[in-house]
Amino acid sequence: METPSKFIDTLSLPLIAAPMFLISGPLMVIECCKNGIVGTFPALNQRTTEGFEAWLVEIKTALAAFEKETGKKAAPFGVNLIVNPMNTRLQPDLEMCIKHEVPMIITSLGAVPELVDQVHSYGGRVFHDVIKRRHAEKAAAAGVDGLIVVAAGAGGHAGTLHPIPLIHEIKSFFDKTVILSGCLSTGKDIASALQMGADLAYMGTRFINVTESIADPKYRQMIIDSKAEDIVYTAAISGVHGSFLRPSLEAMGLTEKEWSQAKKVDLSDADATFDAEAQAWKTLWSAGQGVTAIKDTKSVAELVATLKEEFIAALEQQYSYLKKYQ
Repeated sequence: METPSKFIDTLSLPLIAAPMFLISGPLMVIECCKNGIVGTFPALNQRTTEGFEAWLVEIKTALAAFEKETGKKAAPFGVNLIVNPMNTRLQPDLEMCIKHEVPMIITSLGAVPELVDQVHSYGGRVFHDVIKRRHAEKAAAAGVDGLIVVAAGAGGHAGTLHPIPLIHEIKSFFDKTVILSGCLSTGKDIASALQMGADLAYMGTRFINVTESIADPKYRQMIIDSKAEDIVYTAAISGVHGSFLRPSLEAMGLTEKEWSQAKKVDLSDADATFDAEAQAWKTLWSAGQGVTAIKDTKSVAELVATLKEEFIAALEQQYSYLKKYQ
């Protein structure tokens, strides 16, 4: 297995497009990889393991064709697995990842040495998302190749700590790849992540607003219309604290009193066509505080090109400071 530094050097930008529930699909993953950044998706975005395997085959086939036609190397892709006893799909989905030698596995809610060993057996890498030092120490002990530091303000199940002290704490005992997640929407933000000590940036909310995502167009428009203060951090939706767009909560008739409570709200009457958990993510929309910098919807190719321009401009600005203060 190549070292993390060599892997990072193959990318056009030090960036992973985060796996997002009900948002990330094969088309977005393929376009990310074609444009030199890591594309990922949650295994559970497909309702069955058979459907999940079909997506893996679709992605691998498209990227192989791209490489043959262009002579260029596509960036690796990744799959998010929920490592939790409640996820009955974990073992069959993991077996599919092993069968198809998925280059990257992103684990959530549990870091298991046996899973890491199985992925390492075919040369894959395992990255684990963490919101605090204790979780990071457990994942490091399990032998993961990298830690995704989910800081305050991120979309989904975000943490509450500022990225600077969180990265400092983790790097004090972890010398492998560190990936920063939380409020990253621009190329300048990617440069800032590297300045804070991360090796890679992890961007989710910004990729909701690409034409290749499977997000509802109204969802994308709500992101464009929202600002950082429109993000509500609440456990009332799924029982675990997460970041949601306030207008989507209000549209479902939820009040601040309800989303301020620590326990999960009963959503069963909100829409009889969805069970409560699916309802939480399909009609109550998640996003991070990085929405404040998102004002449009672009194709993946256009977005990556813009991010790269912004990233290079930020590095050039930093270099001007170096010359001034040297």
